[in-house]
Amino acid sequence: MGEISGYRELIVWQKAMSLVEEIYRITKSFPSSEQYGLTSQMTRAAVSIPSNIAEGRGRGGGDFRRHVLIARGSLAELETQLEISVRLNLTTRDNVKASWILLQEIGKMLTKLSHSLSKKPKSID
Repeated sequence: MGEISGYRELIVWQKAMSLVEEIYRITKSFPSSEQYGLTSQMTRAAVSIPSNIAEGRGRGGGDFRRHVLIARGSLAELETQLEISVRLNLTTRDNVKASWILLQEIGKMLTKLSHSLSKKPKSID
């Protein structure tokens, strides 16, 4: 099996794109008073995850690992914001269940990807 040629083939990127769709679905029902608050923060954090995976893969080298770590940070930020939205009764735990599952899967995948990238020898450009 050869090396993956692009970010679109990465399962973690595909799952992150599904997470973006879930977050937009969830925040659509938030009150308009949250448009510039939690809604905006959650959608930005969600979009940041696949965006950083794509950008890092596009740049290659050590930049890929750095962007994977940034994506991991955005994932933790989003997880916190999702919990806040439940605690503030903007949504229910049942409504965010699919997102929680994706968050956990993506988190594990990003951690494994980061570890595998740190073990690769540095290429000489």
